[in-house]
Amino acid sequence: MGETWRRVRKRPIYERVSFLDSAGPGIPSGTEKLDKMDSPRMIKSHLQAQVLPKSFWEKNCKIIYVARNAKDVAVSYYHYQRMAYAHPEPGTWDEYINTFMEGNVAFGSWAKHVKGWWEMRKKHKFLYLFYEDMLEDPKREIRKVMTFMNQELPEEIVEKIQKNTTFQVMKDNPMVNFSTFPFIDHSISLFMRKGILGDWKNQFTVAQNEIFDKYYQREMSDTDLTFRM
Repeated sequence: MGETWRRVRKRPIYERVSFLDSAGPGIPSGTEKLDKMDSPRMIKSHLQAQVLPKSFWEKNCKIIYVARNAKDVAVSYYHYQRMAYAHPEPGTWDEYINTFMEGNVAFGSWAKHVKGWWEMRKKHKFLYLFYEDMLEDPKREIRKVMTFMNQELPEEIVEKIQKNTTFQVMKDNPMVNFSTFPFIDHSISLFMRKGILGDWKNQFTVAQNEIFDKYYQREMSDTDLTFRM
């Protein structure tokens, strides 16, 4: 455990956890980086369940999926696209919210994404978590991960994990907050911006919220998956 903490403090997270989906001119792709990493490996992906490489399911990889409510995702994604060089300019917020509802953003429709993974639970065993639950009771969600990973840890380690994974601690940690990542502009927006539940209320107009509610009801009418806004 001591060695793990030392690595966490010395290497940025984008080096410790490779991004499967990453690719771009002049830089190694995510898969190329993963080929050079020793097992066991931690892999990050934003892919929809339907297009995740079949080997992940065939090899029974331990998969943890984290979902967040649509309104906060839309706001967070808007500010991320404003500062990430690899993404197209999002335009105004009024323009972007329509782009988001149409699903014309990287990794596709939010509704299809969360529902696709939710349905995949019927075929494969993996852990489906909610961002809102993580904010509400971090230790409870940490223990869910421990159970899923077949790990038993003493309470002092759980306390340490909880303390070091709070949003504010990670926001202040240069090994986690992407301040050393060369492809985003922190002068426009921070990578770790607010991390709260309900920030959409500071961005949506009344009219936008009414339109978005109709979109949400339409897209989520065929599932028992629910979110807290």
